[in-house]
Amino acid sequence: MKLVKTIQEVREEVKKARGSGKVVGFVPTMGALHQGHLSLVKRARNECSFVVVSIFVNPTQFGPGEDFARYPRQLSADLTLLEKERVEIVFAPSTEEMYPADSSTVVEVPKLSKVLEGKFRPGHFRGVCTVVVKLFNIVQPDFAYFGWKDAQQLIIIKQMVRDLNFPLTVVGCPTVREADGLAASSRNVYLSERQRALAPVLYQTLKLMEAMVKAKKITETRKLVRAGRQFLMRHSGLQLQYLKAVDSRTLQPVPRVKPGVLVAAAVKVGRVRLIDNILF
Repeated sequence: MKLVKTIQEVREEVKKARGSGKVVGFVPTMGALHQGHLSLVKRARNECSFVVVSIFVNPTQFGPGEDFARYPRQLSADLTLLEKERVEIVFAPSTEEMYPADSSTVVEVPKLSKVLEGKFRPGHFRGVCTVVVKLFNIVQPDFAYFGWKDAQQLIIIKQMVRDLNFPLTVVGCPTVREADGLAASSRNVYLSERQRALAPVLYQTLKLMEAMVKAKKITETRKLVRAGRQFLMRHSGLQLQYLKAVDSRTLQPVPRVKPGVLVAAAVKVGRVRLIDNILF
């Protein structure tokens, strides 16, 4: 495994790999790696002959008052984990390498970016799209791997790749969960013991909604969301930000549950913000 910190270095390494006929898989991360990230790396390792992982805490996707300064950074531990997964290249650039002082271009997918997460984190997906486009142009992978835990992000990136004609395939991978259902996240380390015990209620809410649909008790999304909200709000200590049923292509509300409907939710537990979803 090789650690590189400049755009020129990673391009040279990928060029050599392509010259020997290798298929390039790419996993972009912000580091503080957990089992969710590693599941993406394992998928890339299984499907590609040359794997690149980026570690970059992207400042442009954090809004005012968000946790950029305290976002966990543990490069040494991350490198140990990635070496065990037999990754070829880890690209860990500085902010200055990714955003020179005269940078002024941004990328946005407006219709998909202003709902759900976008309502609570204005500008977040502009930062995500901009850095992902830069990384795609730098690494030029054949396949790029993202988790369904961040469903809106995955949907937006797929749309962006189609719109901008990137010659790569975006692969969505299943959410990895703890034994009690809590979705793996770098931010879970911020939870106190009491908050950690409360956090799985978010997934329990989604599973309850799923069970109602499977039992054919509810088909109207309005009633389904109301039932989910009632269950979740019985648990003090959770602040619901949104719970929505939307079309997984357009992210617009739908009247009834059908294949392709995404139920997405966000809650705050103390200062920690958790997101999760289920796809019908």
